[in-house]
Amino acid sequence: MDYSMLFEPVDIDTLGFGAELISEDQLANSVLFYNPEEPLNISDAELAIIGVPEGRNSYMNVDCSLGPDEIRRSLYILYRWNKSVRIIDMGNLKVGNNPDDTYAILSDIIADMLINNVIPIILGGGNDLAFANYKAYEKLERVVNLVAVDPRFDLGAEDQQIRSDAYLNKIILQQPNFLMNYANIGYQSYMNSPANTKLMDDLLFEVYRVGTMRKNLEEVEPLVRNADMMSIDISAVRRPDAPGCPHASSNGFYGEEICQIAKYAGVSDKLTSFGIFEFDPTLDFNNQTAQLIGHIIWYFVEGYLHRQKESDFSNKQQYRQYSIEVSGAFDEMIFYCSRKTNRWWMVVPIVASDNNITQKYYLPCSEKDYKLACQDIIPDKWWRTYNKLNH
Repeated sequence: MDYSMLFEPVDIDTLGFGAELISEDQLANSVLFYNPEEPLNISDAELAIIGVPEGRNSYMNVDCSLGPDEIRRSLYILYRWNKSVRIIDMGNLKVGNNPDDTYAILSDIIADMLINNVIPIILGGGNDLAFANYKAYEKLERVVNLVAVDPRFDLGAEDQQIRSDAYLNKIILQQPNFLMNYANIGYQSYMNSPANTKLMDDLLFEVYRVGTMRKNLEEVEPLVRNADMMSIDISAVRRPDAPGCPHASSNGFYGEEICQIAKYAGVSDKLTSFGIFEFDPTLDFNNQTAQLIGHIIWYFVEGYLHRQKESDFSNKQQYRQYSIEVSGAFDEMIFYCSRKTNRWWMVVPIVASDNNITQKYYLPCSEKDYKLACQDIIPDKWWRTYNKLNH
């Protein structure tokens, strides 16, 4: 794919660094900045930062289009990691004549990066860009598990035009549909109608209130480990920690918690795209939100550097296997626990019309799910996945 006409490259001088960069270990000296006048082999990169200054469909937040460069100012003064990683900053996407044009261009770019095994880190821009991210997987006919860190479901009405708070319905209604699962981490009940909460349950999607997640943040890890793409609406973070969003409230995740979630996303062997949206620098206070987003990206990359590639369940030496008889399941429930990381998976059978098991789906879970099975309780996430796979 020819990227040369698609991006405005990053100009370090206009970001205001200059002599401020006193160490070669700072990220501005560790990241490759794309120059359209030089040849590019995108597959040489592992991660690609893409600024998307598109805010025209962001609900009451058009100035989120100003976010990407403000994030860079806070990100690139941070210090690099102990391990080396090939990161390219592509610059800012030249947005289309209308948002639909931007979605089309962005989805083509992400699809090309997925083909080349490059993980895009998308700096928004509005949350509606998650729709373009999904469309990239659709182009490649890849099934998608989407995780959104968002206080709202962003469903919208069936006939509503797409915008940042109304994009998920567009994904759900796509035909053919490649959405396997949607999981919302951190929704706030008073920001979502009871009807929409019920719809999430009817669709067998997974939704978790912010209070539930904050009580045991480790339960976020298996949810993220099952994701192909993650979108973070920065309003999921409490306003005192991230004031740079008009939709932020006094409740939400703390800064250190959202960084931990980002690290879980980075560690996930399966996750192949990551985006942060809805940051409006005109509302920020002392660059507080820009700094936090810089930290979020830093922790995501640190997680990436610690990926374990634990996906070969045929290698019995890497796992402990547990078989448990549970009422209502098939003959037994099977769990795997990694000897290296102590991460857990449970097997969900895919059955044919004659009720014979034809395939096995390895669903990330936690030790808590294993303990439930030991008490003769089938975990809810097992049932949801089973019903999706065998509908």
